[in-house]
Amino acid sequence: MKILSPEVTRLLDKLYNLRGSDSVVFKEMESAHAKALETKERTTAQKSELQEKIADLESDSKTLSEQGRKLIDVLKAIDKNAYATVIDRLHINFDPEALVATLDEALPETIDKVNEDIKSSKEELVKVEDEMNSAITTIEEIGIRKDAAVANQEKLNEYFDLALAGNINITRDSITSLLEQFDLSEEETREAAKILMFPEDALYDYDAKVKESEKKSISEVMQEARSQEEAPRVEKVEIKEEVAPEQVTLEKKEEPVVIERKYDREDLIDLFNEIGLDYLDYTTSDLDQILEHFNEKVIRRNVNIFKENELSLDIFVDHINLLYDKELEAKMDRLLRIGKSALDIYLNPTVLIKYDYKGLDKAIILLQSSGLDPKKVPLMAY
Repeated sequence: MKILSPEVTRLLDKLYNLRGSDSVVFKEMESAHAKALETKERTTAQKSELQEKIADLESDSKTLSEQGRKLIDVLKAIDKNAYATVIDRLHINFDPEALVATLDEALPETIDKVNEDIKSSKEELVKVEDEMNSAITTIEEIGIRKDAAVANQEKLNEYFDLALAGNINITRDSITSLLEQFDLSEEETREAAKILMFPEDALYDYDAKVKESEKKSISEVMQEARSQEEAPRVEKVEIKEEVAPEQVTLEKKEEPVVIERKYDREDLIDLFNEIGLDYLDYTTSDLDQILEHFNEKVIRRNVNIFKENELSLDIFVDHINLLYDKELEAKMDRLLRIGKSALDIYLNPTVLIKYDYKGLDKAIILLQSSGLDPKKVPLMAY
C-alpha cells in the first residue's frame, strides 16, 4: 500500500475524525455541556445557600435593632439609687447609664456590620445568578449547535461517499462552505476541498486502510498512522587520529550522535495519552501554546500534583498555562503550608495564575504583617 505523506495523513486523520462518532466537534461539545451542567448545579446550590444566609442576616439585623431599642429603654428607666443598698452590699458592678452608653456606641456598629454582610452577600448572589444563567444559556446553545454539527457531519460523509465512488459533482463553493464549519485552517480547507473534488490515490489508500481496521476506532487508526512517521535519526561518525612519529592511524569506536529533534503536535498527543489528558479537550491553539513552552518534565510534574491530590485534570483545559508553569509546584506548596486545602486551591486557580512564586510569597507575608491569617483570607481576595 502506498505510504502517504505526513501532511496528507494528518489532514485525513482530522477529516476522518470529523466523520466518526468520536469526532472532536462532539467531544468538545460534550465537554462544554458537562462543564456547563456542573456549573449550573453548583451555582444553583450556591444560590440557595446565599438566599438562606441573607434571610438569616436580615432577621438578625431586625432583631438587633428591636431588642437593642427595648434594652436601652429598660436601662434608662432604672434608677440606680433605688437599689443602692443591694448593689453596694452585694458588690454588684451595675451601672445602667454606662450600659446605655455602651449600647448607644456598639449597637449601631454591630447592626452596620450585619447590613454590610447582607450587602456583600446580595452582590455575590447577583454574580452567582449571572454565572448560573450563563450556564443555562450555554446548555441550550450546545443543544442547538449539536443539531447543526450532526447535519454538517452527515453532509461531510455524503461528500466523501460521492468522492470515493467517483461521482462527486459538488461545486467548490459548496464544499468550502461546509468545510468552513469545522475547525480547519484556510490551508487545510483548500487542500481538503481539492481531495474531495479531485480524489486521487491518497484518499483511496487512506480509506482502504480505515476499512482494514474497521474493528478499531478512528482514534486507534489515527494513532497507527502517526506511528509510521519517521523516527529520530541517529548518525554515526568515524573519528581518525594520526600519531605523528609512527604515522599510525587509529580507528576509534563509532559513537552514536543523536540529532536533537523538535517536538511536534503528535509527540504532545502521545504524551497526553500517557499522562491521562484527553487532547480532544484542547484546541489547536492550546496545543501550539504548550509546544511553544514545551518541557516534558514540568508537564508531568504539574499533572501529578493534581493527580496526587485526587483533583480533576480539567483545570488545565480552562487554564492551559498551568500545564507548563515551572513554579506551579512551589506555589501549591506555599499555599498548602499556610493551611489552604488542595481543593480550595483547585476551586480558586486564579491565585496560581495571578502570581509568580515571589509575588505569592510577598502577598502572604503582607497579609501576615497586617495582622491577618492568610489561611482565613479567601483565595479570591489575594
